[in-house]
Amino acid sequence: MTLFPPVQRLLLLTFALTLLAGCAGRPAAPDGERQPGDWEAQQARVEALDTWTLIGKAGLRTPEESTSANLDWSQHPHYYRLLISGPFGSGRNTLEGREGRFSMTTSEGRFEAETPQALMEERLGWSLPVESLSEWVRGLPAAERPHQLETDALGFPRHLQQDGWTIDYRDWTQVETLWLPRRLVMTYDELRVTLVINEWRPDIDDD
Repeated sequence: MTLFPPVQRLLLLTFALTLLAGCAGRPAAPDGERQPGDWEAQQARVEALDTWTLIGKAGLRTPEESTSANLDWSQHPHYYRLLISGPFGSGRNTLEGREGRFSMTTSEGRFEAETPQALMEERLGWSLPVESLSEWVRGLPAAERPHQLETDALGFPRHLQQDGWTIDYRDWTQVETLWLPRRLVMTYDELRVTLVINEWRPDIDDD
């Protein structure tokens, strides 16, 4: 049996280790990063997502003031509850919607109105487009209404215009098997709302 001299054996071993390291260092795609085609592959499941909870913070800015509030939002097919607390929430307020009926509970009592926007405007002095926002926070336009949507280089929603609002998607987070928006900036005339979602709890059915 012919043996290689020690120097040649060392060179061969070094070459083999280099090849192995090169193969191991080329994963198909880095974990935790969005990839082209991810949004298209998941869009149907995002559209079907009708039960979730999100916890975040909304910053409100107008020419006259700038403030913020904490949000705790639970969404179900026929019911939602939006808990608003902090500075521009003036304490703890609970907005609820159930099959076309809307109410808000504050420290002063329980109130009703024909739309959630009217309730918020009346009781808090500002409002969010709650009914459309349930789609916008998932990266979707509100159904059956005109809109313009631009996507980024990876095919994800980047810029949405609908109902006089402009929504810019600034950041995304991966939750279980879905990519969902983490930071949105929404503008309407001179009103600017920045929504940062600190925690998503989607009820995902992958069957």
